[in-house]
Formats: sequence, C-alpha cells, structure tokens
Amino acid sequence: MHMPPFRLAQTQRLKLSGDDAAGTGLRAADACCSAPSKAVAPNTKRRARLTELDNHLHCSIIGTCLSTHELRKLVPKFTGLDRRDATDLEIHHSAVELAIDGGAGAKALHKSLDEHYAAAIRRFDQAADDVALLALWDEALKNGDIPPAYWALMTHPYATLYVRQKAFGDLHMLSHLVGAANRADIRRLVALEAENAELKEKIERQQSRLQEIGTQRDATIAALNEQIVQLTALATRQIPADDADLEAQLQRLREKLADADQRIALHTSRREAAEQRVAQEQGAAAALRKSRDQALALLKVAQSECDALEQATLDASDTSGNTDGGRASLASVRGKRIVYVGGRPGSNAALKRLVDAAGGDLVLHDGGVEDRKGLLAAALPGAHIVVFPVDCIDHDSMNTLKRVCERHQIDYHPLRTASVASFVELMARLHPVHLEQLAQGGHAPASAFCLRHG
Repeated sequence: MHMPPFRLAQTQRLKLSGDDAAGTGLRAADACCSAPSKAVAPNTKRRARLTELDNHLHCSIIGTCLSTHELRKLVPKFTGLDRRDATDLEIHHSAVELAIDGGAGAKALHKSLDEHYAAAIRRFDQAADDVALLALWDEALKNGDIPPAYWALMTHPYATLYVRQKAFGDLHMLSHLVGAANRADIRRLVALEAENAELKEKIERQQSRLQEIGTQRDATIAALNEQIVQLTALATRQIPADDADLEAQLQRLREKLADADQRIALHTSRREAAEQRVAQEQGAAAALRKSRDQALALLKVAQSECDALEQATLDASDTSGNTDGGRASLASVRGKRIVYVGGRPGSNAALKRLVDAAGGDLVLHDGGVEDRKGLLAAALPGAHIVVFPVDCIDHDSMNTLKRVCERHQIDYHPLRTASVASFVELMARLHPVHLEQLAQGGHAPASAFCLRHG
C-alpha cells in the first residue's frame, strides 16, 4: 500500500516543551518534520515558489490548477514529449518532474499559475494569519471555486504545515467523492475538454492568421503612406516642371492602396461566402441522409410486398394441389371474414377473387363513394379482420372505422397502398396463430356502447 503524500502534522505534540515531551514519552517532532526542507517558512514577506513546496504537493497542484490543454502547450517546450502523441499521464508526470527539479520549467509553471489565478491571489493576500487563510479556503470549498483558492493558499506566506495539510486532505477526499459519484460526468467532461481544446486551437490558428493578414495590411498601408509623405515633400521642393510626374506617381500609389483594400475585401467576402456554402451543404447533406433513410425504408416495404406477391403467384400456379402447411400464402384467410374498406375497383375485384379462391370471405366497402356510409358500421360485426388502404380512403370513413373497431374489439390493419401486393404482404405477415385464435373464439363480444347513442 502506498504511503500518504506526507505525515499528518503533530500540532498538539509540537506545543510541548522538551521536559514535558520526555515525561509523556512523546517526541517533539517527527523525523520527517525535523529533516531539512526547502519549503519557505511561514510568516515570511513573500509567497512560496512552486519548486519550494513539498514534493508530494506538486501532483495535486498540477492536476488541480492546470488543465491538460494548458500543460500540452507548456510541457513540450522543456521536455522531449510530443504535444499530440503524448498521453495525458505522460504530460502530467513530466509537469510534476519539472516542478520538482526547478529551473526554467518550474518557473514557467509558476508564472502560468500566477497569471491564471491573479484575482484569487489578491483575495487571499488579505488574510493576516492562518485562521483567516483557512476561513477563505472553507468559503472557496462551499462555493466550488477550488483551483484558484488551492494555488493561492499553498503559496501564501501564512500557509503553515497544518494549513497545507488540511487543504490537501480536503482536496484529496473531495476527489474521492467526485470520482465515486460523477464517473459519467467525468467522461463527458473529458470529452468536452478535448473538444474545447480543439476549438481553442482552431480559434488560435484563425486569430493568428487574421492577425498576420492585418499586420501585413497595416504594414502595406504604413509603407504606402510613408511613400506618399515622401513624395509629397519631394514634390514641394522640386521645380514646377516635375509636378505633373509627382502627381501621377502619387495617383498610382493611391490606386495601389485602393486595390489592396479591394483585394482584402474580396478575400473577406469569399471567406464568408465559403462559410455560408459549408453551412448550406451540411443542411443539404442532412436532408439527403433523411431522404435516403426514408427511401430505404420504402424500398424494404416494397421488397417485402413483391416477395409476398411473388410467393402468392407461385402458390396460385402450383398444380400439385398441395394447399396445407405453409405453402399457400393466403391459406391463413381460409374460413375468415375480412372487411376491406376503400381501395380501387380493379384491385378490389382481384382481391375478392384471391380471398375466395383461398376459402375466405372478403366483404368490400368503398368507404362511401357509391356505398352508403351507414352500411359500414353494420358490416363490421362478425368480422375477424378489418383492412383499409390509407391512400384510397377518406378521413371521415377511416375515423369511423377505427372507432367502431375499437368498440367491437376487432383488429384493424392499415395498408400502405391499395395494391394487391400490400394486401398479400399483410396476410403473409400476420401470424397464422393469431388468426386461428380469432377464428376459434369468434369475434369479440358485443360492445356495451350503442352505435347511435354512444
């Protein structure tokens, strides 16, 4: 088992005198505390350096107060690690080694921390003793603003061993609580930090590019203005015979300046137009993906309908007389009463012949085009299945059909189209056991609702 970062401070024992310590059998201080240390003593007039802190504190300070993105920009400058290929653990380990070894790397880390948390350092500088320092630390724990407070406390002049130990212990236990309760949040945070780092790098590259373009433009304008001033001063000193040449040269320089401004404006407009085209192409690609998914779904349905119709055709052309088992595609409708509402006259007649040939009873109703709508409710009782194509039926008839089927507890199935293939595919898809159960038990018992009075 690994030892803790440092031993707990024996604050009560340190207050005993030498005689009292000898009488009680307690040491005045532990060996680790009495050993020479490079840490800065408390109550000095300056803050402690990162390299002056206890070596065991560097890991918590680096891991808490500096993000991985910041370390990837800083650590490779002082080590042989690759900025992109190195793992987060290698970057963190190298940063801790830089802090322990001191030198330029430790100074750069200390400077980065001071720049990030300057406001917290100023706030903690108001503490006049270790009690006030701990009060500020407890307030930061309650507010959740831990990284700035942790760095400001660890380097504060009044940060004693006990103060640093308490802050380290609070942070250590908080890491346990966070790791146990928020594993999913940590994974999302890591992904968001990676995405944020990529976006920051992209923004930095764009800003640097724009800054270079702006610098070049400013330099060009400054050079042209300087030439204009020189030529203007030269023109005032030359004889009047050269005024026309100087004026022409001055005009050419002004035209060059205007042309440079136009090119910059042109490139800016092209960039904006390209960004707009990218956004439009992304929207078009999303629409195409959606259309493709719909087409694939429709193709799958059409393929199943074609397969069912082909199987029905093969079964109809089978002259062997074998109609039992699963051979016949429409064998499941034998002895069943099926009500078909809507559709087209030609396909309805073909469906009537197919169902009759399979031994079933198909009752046709056009939904109110020529047949009376009042006959629709009367035709449903006693039916095993109700079928209607959604493309060849009016909304009023479809709503009436669904309402009556629900009252009488009759299964109803919408068809994609009024084609023979859609009907055959539905009959093949419906489980024969389900239809047999409906046939054996008959239709559901009559509903208690009245069709006229509700």
